[in-house]
Amino acid sequence: METEAQTLTYAVIGATGKSGRRVADLLETEGYDIRRLARGTSPRFDWEEPEGWERALRGVDRLYVTYVPDLAAPGSDAAITRLVEVAREAEVGRVVLLSGRGEQGARRCEEIVLGSGIPATVVSASWFTQNFTEGALSGALQSGFLAIAAGQMREPFVDVDDVAAVVVTVLTRDGHEGHRYELTGPEPLTFGEVAALLTELTGRDIRYVPMDFDEFHAAVLQEAGPETATLLTELCREVFDGRNEKPTDGVREILGRAPRGVRAVLADALTAARRA
Repeated sequence: METEAQTLTYAVIGATGKSGRRVADLLETEGYDIRRLARGTSPRFDWEEPEGWERALRGVDRLYVTYVPDLAAPGSDAAITRLVEVAREAEVGRVVLLSGRGEQGARRCEEIVLGSGIPATVVSASWFTQNFTEGALSGALQSGFLAIAAGQMREPFVDVDDVAAVVVTVLTRDGHEGHRYELTGPEPLTFGEVAALLTELTGRDIRYVPMDFDEFHAAVLQEAGPETATLLTELCREVFDGRNEKPTDGVREILGRAPRGVRAVLADALTAARRA
């Protein structure tokens, strides 16, 4: 027998990204009507093409939002403001926004969504553990060097599967409107400690190279251009100042269990990659 929540239409903006793909898959597995939205879907959703947003959101009851490149990027607040206006006009009944923990620019976007008049929830996550296996830092598995401007700061890396499970819960169940949840893993680790774990799990020597901000900016500039280089450098400068070192109970609060640790998540991801 269908529940009321299962008769609704759910949409995921960023359905090809790390969290969006997992949220969409979970919703689909649990029998919800899901609309995946990205630049390659139909209807299409592109943050650079707001004229197409109304069509993408038409008929949507509940919406999960991930913003590219990051909510801390210049112009993100204007884009989020316009999105909630379109969502209101489309009569979207609930919004869940993915945010970055400790980012002041992201907090401005959070307040826009929470103050939009649409029942909304913010999920503010620490760095994804999967960034080391399927993200920008996964190149370390081949190069042997994990290079980033994080110094010796600790980060309670979070399993993106835990994030997705939390999102699906707050999106489909009542009682979370108006709340902001911080999601982290159970233990804070340095990037050097993660490199040591990767070395142990892969059998290959992977070393952490702590870069200063100028070195990091120059390296990213060569690969991704000035806007991305500046954004990522300033994010590192902001969030790796100690503000995010302490873990939270956000995952346990929503899911009723402890978050998965870095070792278990990396081991599973590397095993799956070997089998693929």
